[in-house]
Amino acid sequence: MKDRLFYLGIGLLFTHELDAMTHHEWRVLPLTSWLGEEVGRFVFVAAHVPLFAILIALMASLNSVVRNRTRVWLSAFLILHSMLHAGFVLHDKYEFSSLLSNVLIYGAAMCGLLYLLLHRWERRGSV
Repeated sequence: MKDRLFYLGIGLLFTHELDAMTHHEWRVLPLTSWLGEEVGRFVFVAAHVPLFAILIALMASLNSVVRNRTRVWLSAFLILHSMLHAGFVLHDKYEFSSLLSNVLIYGAAMCGLLYLLLHRWERRGSV
C-alpha cells in the first residue's frame, strides 16, 4: 500500500509537470519568472530532463538505503510543493485554477503525506 501511494504521488507530480506547460509555470517561479517567454519556457523544460533522470535513478537505486531515503524526501517534497502552489495562488500570473490542476498538485501532496505517515508507523512497529 505504501509503495503504491508513493508511485501514485510521483505519477501525479510528473503529470502535473505536463500540466505546468499549459499553465506557463515558468512565469511564476522565482528562478525563471524574470526570463523572457521563450527562454523561460526553454529553461523550465530543459531543467526537468536532468532533474527527472536523477530522481528516477535514485528511486530505482539498487541500494535500499538510497531508495528509501529518496522516497521519504520526495514524499516530503510533494507536500512542500503543494504549499508553494498554495502560496503562489495570489500571483498575478498563476494559472492553476482547474480541477485537474488542483487534483494533480494536492492529490500528490496527500499521497506524500500518507506515505510518510505509513512509513513512520512501520518504523515505530519495528523498533
